[in-house]
Amino acid sequence: MMNVTRTIEKELYRQVNKDNILLLIGARQVGKTTLLRATKRHLESQGRNAESFTLEDPSLLADLNEHPENIFRYINKESDSKCYLLLDEIQYLDNPSNFLKYVYDQYNDKIKIIATGSSAFYIDKKFSDSLAGRKRILNIYPFSFSEFLRSKNEDKLADKVNVSGYLKSQKKLNLLKPQKKKLELFWQEYTTFGGYPKIVLERDLKEKQDLLKELHQSLLKKDISEAGVKDESKFYVLLKILASQCGELTNYNELANTVGLSHTAVRHFIHILQKSFILRTMTPLHMNLRKELTKMPKVFMYDPGYRNSLLNSFEMIERRTDSGSTLENIFFSEVVKSGVEDIRFWRTQDKKEVDFILDEKSAFEIKIQASKFKHNKYKKFAETYPGISLQPVVLKDESCLEVMDFCS
Repeated sequence: MMNVTRTIEKELYRQVNKDNILLLIGARQVGKTTLLRATKRHLESQGRNAESFTLEDPSLLADLNEHPENIFRYINKESDSKCYLLLDEIQYLDNPSNFLKYVYDQYNDKIKIIATGSSAFYIDKKFSDSLAGRKRILNIYPFSFSEFLRSKNEDKLADKVNVSGYLKSQKKLNLLKPQKKKLELFWQEYTTFGGYPKIVLERDLKEKQDLLKELHQSLLKKDISEAGVKDESKFYVLLKILASQCGELTNYNELANTVGLSHTAVRHFIHILQKSFILRTMTPLHMNLRKELTKMPKVFMYDPGYRNSLLNSFEMIERRTDSGSTLENIFFSEVVKSGVEDIRFWRTQDKKEVDFILDEKSAFEIKIQASKFKHNKYKKFAETYPGISLQPVVLKDESCLEVMDFCS
């Protein structure tokens, strides 16, 4: 399998030099182990002492569970040079926070820990100590579009896609115009099958579908097992329903009645799916914070291929019956991968709505066609938030922003 340079590597290597515990957290099979290997090569190329281990090794796991000091059975305690300790699957420890805190507090001058965790839910559950002031977390997502292009040996195209600042300057759009047709073919594959590395690197389209199905079923089983969920079938039914209603208001009571679960169980299952980096809830923007937190959220999935596999739908967006929600989910996925953290929506009691508000600065309404966007429909939003600009984002129309413009 070829090595694809990840955008996060620049920040990862910057954090390697910081005084903290570095944690790489994300869904299973998004490439965290590969990033750890790349980090080891980076450190060794600089002449630094890097030691790499996996907590899937039962003997190492037993030793570290016994006492953190047992790490020195594997690395040299008396070395004059700092050891960069790379640990894969840190969540397998009985008490990961205890181990990390102990090593940091006792040997920070000698050891820098860089660790991966497969499920943020499991990490949260086992991290009894917050490690406040000691840790830095980097979220790892499936491939972005530029990373997807690099996997296809399209480095020059990837560099153009990764240009920032296009929202104000249109620089990105102009850069991409000469190769738009070629880019659209790649975009179609990327938004249909998603960005999980194993799926991206598979060339056969039918095999991609089979691998995606295998991926979401096997990963889900592991997440369900580690979260202690007993009713797997209802968990899976809930997930499929959530995938089908991306972009719609999430009514926990309705979901509970539909699936045959308690309201509490539905909330718990969605929490697990969030912590496993399968989906994310999006809260509304409201001037009253208390109201904002109590209003119904929306749900979006991090990877469009994962969602398509759950729905068993791999058609082009224009041909789908759920084209609107599919386009909204793609937009969400792209802005998350581009590094935007504050993503919300706006909705009034009389159902006036704006799809996405980023960092309380820019608002976007997602439409399949530009003609469907009518400025007069958003007068109330403009009056309520005069400082937030609102623009339509469409599938294909060079007269305004296209969803492809938001890829990174």
